[in-house]
Amino acid sequence: MKHLLKLLDWSTEEIISTLDLADRLKEEKKKGIRHPILEGKTLGMIFEKSSTRTRVSFEVGMHELGGQALFLSSKELQIGRGEPVEDTARVLSRFLDGIMIRTFEQSEVEALAKYGSIPIINGLTDFCHPCQVLADLQTIREYKGSLEGKKLCYIGDGNNMANSLIVGGIKTGMKVAIACPKDYQPDAEIMAWAKENGDFVCTDNILEAAAGSDVLYTDVWASMGQEGEAEERKKIFKDYQINDSVVAVSNEGVMVLHCLPAHREEEITAKVFEEHANEIFDEAENRLHAQKAVLVKCMID
Repeated sequence: MKHLLKLLDWSTEEIISTLDLADRLKEEKKKGIRHPILEGKTLGMIFEKSSTRTRVSFEVGMHELGGQALFLSSKELQIGRGEPVEDTARVLSRFLDGIMIRTFEQSEVEALAKYGSIPIINGLTDFCHPCQVLADLQTIREYKGSLEGKKLCYIGDGNNMANSLIVGGIKTGMKVAIACPKDYQPDAEIMAWAKENGDFVCTDNILEAAAGSDVLYTDVWASMGQEGEAEERKKIFKDYQINDSVVAVSNEGVMVLHCLPAHREEEITAKVFEEHANEIFDEAENRLHAQKAVLVKCMID
């Protein structure tokens, strides 16, 4: 049994083999080849945060793999009324073959894995977003041919996306640069790990971070749960935008990615977004293929 709680837990070999499987599943889907390898299995999907791509991709993914998915809103579960997560984990383990959870606290995901007896997949927490980054890495490989030695620059809030991109990028041999305001840096332990294990820099100088990049990446300035800070964050992050000036200092043929939803003219200009829309929506599509690979790795391998 394997969990996907955070990419820090996975080796480079596990990440690469998952990407290889995602590529194969994607190619065979295009050829109409079906893989009912999760037939008879049920995935419970717990949502404490709303979702478009996560819910649809996991639900469709389970269907395409022959299994089924149950949507479990925290508002309708006893966990939303105060039942301890350790009790929820032990009960659901007797009904389900796996759980995907999209929530706020990383500790909740870790507790499900500790007290449950089935695979737990992190669909997003405030700390990390491993499923998204696997899809990102798959997309970068598709466009660039390889990950080793490529430079990834993330511009914006040092949030869960920044944390996971740092880990996923470095574990697959990428150089990683983060540009963010000094008071909004990624997790301190993640940055310490990055400095010890890879080619990493974190700065508040946007053009310095973007120089020589092969991939530019951004996310919204205010994530779910931070709506009350949105106006203040607009002032703080107003210069942390992917625009023509940032693209100009990057390598020729730079690709631009965004985990979506995007706020045009905030973290990215409409012009740059539309010029790189094919990459961004290929990235969104790859959520399905990467997560199918994760389901297989966690529920079968």
